[in-house]
Formats: sequence, C-alpha cells, structure tokens
Amino acid sequence: MRPQRTSIHAVTTWVRRQPPKVKAFLAVVSGMAALVLLRFIVHDHDNLFVAAEAVHSLGISVLIYKLMKERTCAGLSLKSQELTAIFLAVRLYCSFVMEYDIHTLLDFATFVTTLWVIYMIRFKLKASYMEEKDNFAIYYVVVPCAVLALLIHPSTSHHLLNRISWAFCVYLEAVSVLPQLRVMQNTKIVEPFTAHYVFALGVARFLSCAHWVLQVLDSRGHLLVALGYGLWPSMVLISEIVQTFILADFCYYYVKSVFGGQLVLRLPSGVV
Repeated sequence: MRPQRTSIHAVTTWVRRQPPKVKAFLAVVSGMAALVLLRFIVHDHDNLFVAAEAVHSLGISVLIYKLMKERTCAGLSLKSQELTAIFLAVRLYCSFVMEYDIHTLLDFATFVTTLWVIYMIRFKLKASYMEEKDNFAIYYVVVPCAVLALLIHPSTSHHLLNRISWAFCVYLEAVSVLPQLRVMQNTKIVEPFTAHYVFALGVARFLSCAHWVLQVLDSRGHLLVALGYGLWPSMVLISEIVQTFILADFCYYYVKSVFGGQLVLRLPSGVV
C-alpha cells in the first residue's frame, strides 16, 4: 500500500505543479478516456442516467446519516438543498405532465429526502447551522436561470409553460451546488460526511453528462433533433458539462485526500 500511495502522491504533486492550461488539458483528456471506457463497459447508456440518480440518492443518504448520527449540520449549505428541492419539484411537475417514467419515481424519492434534510437544518439542528458561511445569494442563480429559460427552451409540441419549466430545472440543476461550494470555500476544512456527499454529486453529474454525450454519439446526432431545434439541444449538453466541471476540482482533492488517508479534507485557496 505504501508504494501505491507514494506513486499517487508523486502524480498529484506533478499535476499540481502544472500551469492551468495543462491542468485543463489533462482534465479534458481524463474525461474523454472515462467516456470511452463507459461506452464499452455499459451497453445500455440510458442506465447511466439511472446510475446518476442513484448516486445522487446515495449522497443524500450520507447526509441523512450525518444528521441522524452526529446531530449537526455544520458545513452544509441550506441554500444548496433549497435549490435542489426547487429544481426537483419543477422536474417532477414536468415529468407528470410530459413524460412520466421510472425517473419520476427516483426524482420523487430524492425530493422527499431533500425536504427532510431542509427540515432538519431549519428546525431540528438550527443551532449548528453555519448561516454566516452560507452567504451565497440564491437569486444570483435563480433569476438568470429563469431568464435563460424564457429565452432558450425546447421547441417541442408541449405547452409553452411546460417547456420553459423544463429548461429552468435543467439550468438550475447545473448551478445548484454553488452555495455548498461557497460554504466549503469559506470554511476551508470539509468534514468527511459532507465531503462524501459533494463527491457523490460530482460522480452523479459526470454520469449524467456521460449519458447525454454517449446518447448523442450513439444516435449520430439525431437525439439533438429529438430534443428540439435552435439553441436548446446545445444548452442541454452545455449544462451537463458545466455541472461536471464545477465539481471536478473538488473531486480531484477528495480522491487525493482519500488515497492519502486523511479523514478531513483541507482545501487550498481558490479550489472552489
């Protein structure tokens, strides 16, 4: 185990010393390699989206365990949970009126558990809530997402309100984790359960992004036409990619911390 850790430390040290452009290039190459691997391992790429939702649910389960066992919500962003509840509620509405399927049930389960987490933070564990650290103004993301949804949304045959709602939840999901990242930026130290939760979000975002990219490749671009015309198909893919890259840096330090045997994750300045 020691030689393995030494090798990993040498690699991470080398990566950390590289200029930003090289790091970005390495991140893109790593992402493409992972996509190629998933394309050959997973035969039905629609299962990647189910896996993404399952990993998100697993992350919520980690939060529930933290709240139940440690009786503290320190390090958690209430605003991120509220944004998550908002986009899940809108997505559930869209699912019921547009395309009810297994994803609706998974989203409903995640929505209910997210509401429970919000209830615990707001009422049961309010004394440990770090409100001064959770200082991200959510209207900075809700308003732009709403405006963007009004301007760019699906061009399908559904009612206009439903199409705008669908676009809104896609955009809001892409940035819903920003308040949580702000909390971690303010504290600089992330305790294990919160780190596990955010890493689970990062994995879920990557799987969801991989699902869309591979579906587009499998259909030779026809999926983009099925989503509608204009800028909307491109915005769906961009939103998925944005979600992934928002959490990529954190996931890198999380993996490094785990292999280094550290229980508490310490983030350098400017990571999130």
